[in-house]
Amino acid sequence: MKVSLKCFSTLVNPATCSFEKSTTYDLDEGQTLQDLVQRAGIDGEDVKIAFVNSRKVGLDTVLSDRDQIGLALAVGGM
Repeated sequence: MKVSLKCFSTLVNPATCSFEKSTTYDLDEGQTLQDLVQRAGIDGEDVKIAFVNSRKVGLDTVLSDRDQIGLALAVGGM
């Protein structure tokens, strides 16, 4: 299955996860967002906000074909 990944802030790595254009990954059925994060070379501890198809989810979320994923750090004051 294919999924699309976008990263924001310091999670951006042009080779594995950009914010300008989605990076496509081929995954096996049943793989989770955590599997994708590891494959993209991102430390899961750095991911504070994750979206799959515009819904906030956890890293244990099982992904499906053509999912659109966004990853970001927590931001804000205080």
